[in-house]
Amino acid sequence: MTTQGSFAYIFNTHAEAETAIRSLATSSFDVKKLSIVGKGYHSEEHPIGFYSLGDRMKTWGGTGAFWGSIWGLLAAPAVFFLPGLGVIALAGPFVAMLVGALEGAAVVGGLSALGAAFMSIGATKDDVIKYDTALKADKYVLIVHGTPADIAHARSVLDR
Repeated sequence: MTTQGSFAYIFNTHAEAETAIRSLATSSFDVKKLSIVGKGYHSEEHPIGFYSLGDRMKTWGGTGAFWGSIWGLLAAPAVFFLPGLGVIALAGPFVAMLVGALEGAAVVGGLSALGAAFMSIGATKDDVIKYDTALKADKYVLIVHGTPADIAHARSVLDR
């Protein structure tokens, strides 16, 4: 039996996150094993909306081109409003973990549903605080899911 795990990277900008995802895709990494979490920003005062069409999601606004291109690569796009963070856009296997935490009203040691979802992939409480702080600071969290070999492959690409 192969052990599955996760490893997360924090990127300062959407451009850095998109470059990382595209680098992994061109290195033959299975992008279905990637999740991304970030704020669902828009340039207008009021969001116009998000919609899902099959496994693709599009958004209008300031970073619409970024999210539109990411939805084209990653599966299971979703958008949630989370107290304390606002509108969060995400895609990939991590969506199921967040949905599970939200449906179960999971709160682990005073953590939010997002924190509980991060803990479900093996993050420590210190990691959860780091990811939460990064998201509040408008950064992006890219999560690599898979076997130790998958994670080693992704790390070799992303650490360049």
